[in-house]
Amino acid sequence: MQRVQINDQLYKRAERRAMEGGFSTVDEYVADVLRQSVNDDSENVDHLFTPDVIAHLDEISDGIKAGGKTYTLDEVKEHFEKKRTEWLQDHSG
Repeated sequence: MQRVQINDQLYKRAERRAMEGGFSTVDEYVADVLRQSVNDDSENVDHLFTPDVIAHLDEISDGIKAGGKTYTLDEVKEHFEKKRTEWLQDHSG
């Protein structure tokens, strides 16, 4: 196994991102980042599904299975259209 050396400042940033992403160690996070950066498959989005993201999706799924609120496609489209309109109004100069 190879080793990579990085300065302390970069390590602290990687440590923070590893924690935010739900990785157990900085090594796991850095290995994941490297795998994604050298992967030739531009369609691969596996790197977006960090342990924390998967846990959050599992919570949402459990909530829905328990009878939580769900939304129709029309409700979702309406919500985002409203947000888009509000954003355009706020940023129209």
